[in-house]
Amino acid sequence: MEFPRKPGGAAGYRAETARRMRTGASRRSGTAARPGRTHVPAQHSHSPRPRGGTALQGAFVLAGVISVQLGAGIADKLFGTISPAAVTTLRLWAAALVMVAVGGRGAVWCAVGIVRDKAWRDAATTISFGIALGVMNFSIYQAFARIPLGVAVTVEFLGPLAVSVAGSRHRRNPLSKAGGDLVWVALGALGVLLLTGGAGGHLNLAGVGFAVLAGGCWAAYILLSRATGQRFAGPTGLVMAMAVAAVVVTPGGLGHRAMFRPTVLAEGAAIGVLSSVVPYWLELEVLRRIPARVFGVWMSLEPAVAALIGLVMLGQRLSAVEWFAIGCVIVACAGAARGASASDQPGPPG
Repeated sequence: MEFPRKPGGAAGYRAETARRMRTGASRRSGTAARPGRTHVPAQHSHSPRPRGGTALQGAFVLAGVISVQLGAGIADKLFGTISPAAVTTLRLWAAALVMVAVGGRGAVWCAVGIVRDKAWRDAATTISFGIALGVMNFSIYQAFARIPLGVAVTVEFLGPLAVSVAGSRHRRNPLSKAGGDLVWVALGALGVLLLTGGAGGHLNLAGVGFAVLAGGCWAAYILLSRATGQRFAGPTGLVMAMAVAAVVVTPGGLGHRAMFRPTVLAEGAAIGVLSSVVPYWLELEVLRRIPARVFGVWMSLEPAVAALIGLVMLGQRLSAVEWFAIGCVIVACAGAARGASASDQPGPPG
């Protein structure tokens, strides 16, 4: 997600990080410098122009999306050996360790600065960010264990869609876009209704509930990622939040001896790298070269990629109605992202 996983609402913290790395911004309690998922931040009149070819940037975005969903596919296969909670624990600890190895020094000095300066609001924001990240990953893996991958990711995308549409209410002339926003909301709602009921009502309701919870946490992650990015320069805030997320999910993931087998640990590490580390760096590079609005539209393809990965890796066949429903949500997310203005985007691949 996941991380680093996803429409106008899927590109935030990393976009904010890219902007700060370009401007050299810093914070008193942080040093120079997502997981995956983030939201598109504010754009200014001088949006970055594509460098290195639009096709190449699109390929990077697609590679990041595929990486996230490959990690999800491996995780789904691992559910037969250990519980989804244990897989979540391995994934987040693997991602946290890699990020600490890369940016750990800055995170340590930042944590020391928070305590020294008694910046408890900064601490509360970072901890909340980490909790949202942990619960988001825990919930989506619980959903993966109960419903098809593509369906779970599609329902989860309602979180970023809600943030994109809600943000549009703060435009200079919000009433002028209200009709368009309602179209995207209605289209997204239609897609979810078709998935949960119109396709025969055969989906596991608990799985759908966990996907909805993951979407809600993704929305919270989007907002908290921007708040964290405003307090800390570079990926420092994300490194600390990832460590918090790993700690949060650990109690529910322990108790499975099988999770400490070398092969299982290796798969957990692969999931962490594929779902968090690789997408974060790929998307960070892309966001330095293209407008975040364009990035958000490209990211809207993720539900379709998830459905294809589910079909190829897991044999999860979807009906024509379910494919149509996924298409409705993709169009809704892309439309909301495409129409989002600079001030809408509240500044996240798993």
